[in-house]
Amino acid sequence: MKKIKNSVWKFLNNIGLGGLVQLYLDSALKDYGWFRTYHTKQSVDANGNPLPWYTYPFIAFIRERIQPEFTVFEYGSGNSTLWYARHAAFIVAVEHDKAWFDTVSLKVPDNARIIFREQGEPYIQAIHEIGQRFQIVVVDGRNRVRCALFAADYLTEDGVIILDNSQREHYQPARKALAEKGFRWLDFRGMTPIIGQESTTTVFYRDQNCLGI
Repeated sequence: MKKIKNSVWKFLNNIGLGGLVQLYLDSALKDYGWFRTYHTKQSVDANGNPLPWYTYPFIAFIRERIQPEFTVFEYGSGNSTLWYARHAAFIVAVEHDKAWFDTVSLKVPDNARIIFREQGEPYIQAIHEIGQRFQIVVVDGRNRVRCALFAADYLTEDGVIILDNSQREHYQPARKALAEKGFRWLDFRGMTPIIGQESTTTVFYRDQNCLGI
């Protein structure tokens, strides 16, 4: 049996597939559930539970630090909304795509609320309608630079902003503008669910922040 196994591995290595098979059988990607996300095109973990579509390094970071009393506001909605609903007190998300809004709305639990707003000012200013401040504001939808800057005024004193895909050139003005408001940032670069390319998820924070940075 061992001889047969060695022969199979030798054959796979000779045709350049040994590494790929090894990744599928025993690797961090398997533990993350990446292959499942690739095949299903859904951001989920290895057990099929919803995950935010962030980099895996940031998912590991936020999973250890989020607290059940946190309140969250999210620009954009999806499996991240369901994930925050499981780990925080409640989450409010604003969505600009009506068809996607209708789909996600059917899945959210009682401590999650999704509101539909057209792109532009109604979308950017949706956080103002809620009438409270949040520990976490996630910027992962439309008009990300303007949303991040507007939402900064609706954070609790220990609140943080999470900007996804922050490596993109057109999101760089957010770094400068938030720095002028007293924020520092920490980048988490790595692979994400579904796709094989690297991305960056960035958390913007101040002293005495809720994530203990």
